[in-house]
Amino acid sequence: QMPQLSTQHLRGREELHLAHLVLSCITMGYVWQEGEEGTVQVLPRNLAVPYWEVSQALGLPPILSHADLVLANWRRKDPNGNLDTIITLPGGESLRGFVLVTLLVEKAAVPGIKAIVRALGAILQRDEETLHRALQELAGAIEAMSEALRRMHDYVDPEVFYTVIRIFLSGWKDNPAMPHGLIYQGVSLEPMAYSGGSAAQSTVLHAFDELLGICHRQDSAAFLRRMRNYMPPPHRAFVEEIHRAVSLRQHVLSSGDARLRAAFNRCVSALTDFRSYHITIVTKYISIAAAKAKAGRAEPRARAGPSAGKPPSALEAKGTGGSHIFSFLKSIRDSTREGMISA
Repeated sequence: QMPQLSTQHLRGREELHLAHLVLSCITMGYVWQEGEEGTVQVLPRNLAVPYWEVSQALGLPPILSHADLVLANWRRKDPNGNLDTIITLPGGESLRGFVLVTLLVEKAAVPGIKAIVRALGAILQRDEETLHRALQELAGAIEAMSEALRRMHDYVDPEVFYTVIRIFLSGWKDNPAMPHGLIYQGVSLEPMAYSGGSAAQSTVLHAFDELLGICHRQDSAAFLRRMRNYMPPPHRAFVEEIHRAVSLRQHVLSSGDARLRAAFNRCVSALTDFRSYHITIVTKYISIAAAKAKAGRAEPRARAGPSAGKPPSALEAKGTGGSHIFSFLKSIRDSTREGMISA
C-alpha cells in the first residue's frame, strides 16, 4: 500500500545514502518479517523500483550492506558527542550496540587509513623516518580497533543477536532459506541474488591487507573480492589504488632496515590479533548462541516475545554474507600471520 516514491528530488550523496539506508531496512523487514519459513519471492514494485534507482545512483547493490547499517546509520544524540542510530530493525538496545560498536571500530581505523597514504608517499620520497612513523600509527590504529571491538560484550546480548538481529542482516545469495534469490518487481523478471551485510565489506581491512601485501587463500580471496562490490565505489577505488601502488613489503625487505621491519611486523601482528579476536566474538555470538538456540528448540519456550518464535537455522554455519564462517575467518587470520617478515 506504500505509494511508489520518486527518487528525482534526492540531492547529493548524503540524501542518497540516507534513502538507501531507509529502503534497505524496509526491504529487510519485508523479506524477513515472518522468519525463514515465510520468506517472500517478490519485492513489490513500489519498493523495488526506487530502491534500484537509488542503488544505481550510488553504485551500491540493492540490499542492506555494511555501508548502510554502520557507515550511514549514525547521528549525534547530544552536543557531548554521544551517538545513536538513525534507523532501527528488531533487536532493541542490542542492535543499537552492535551498530555503534562496529562504527567505533571503523572510527578507530581512521588514523590507520591516513597513515597508509603517508606511508606510500614516504616510500616514493625514500623518507624512512616518515615511513617508520606511519607504520607505528597504522599499528596503533589496528590495536585501537581491537580495543573498540571488545565493547561488543558490554552492549550486545548473544541470544538477541543470534535469534532476532541476525536474520535481518541476511541476504539472498548462498542462503538455503532463499535458494532462488529475490525478484525485484519492475526491475527484472529474473530473481537476483545478493549477499547480506558482513564485516568483510569493511573497506579498512581490505586497505590494510593491500598495504601489507597479505595474500589470502584462493577461496577466501575470491569471497573478499566479491565483497568489494558492496562498498561505495570511492572506497573500492581507494583499495584498488593501494593494490596498484608501490609494494611496502618489497621496500621493507630490500631496505634491510631492522626498525622498519619491526614496525611492519607490528602492523601484521596487530592485524592478526584483531582477526583472532573477531573469531572469539563470532564464537560467542554465533556458534555458542546457535547451540543454546538449538537446546531451546528442544524445550518448550518459557517466554513470549520476538525471540519466542523458531530461531533461525539456515545460516548456523555461515556468515550473513554467505561465507562458511569459521573456515573463512581462520583462513584469513592464518594468511595474515604468514605476512610477517622473518629476521
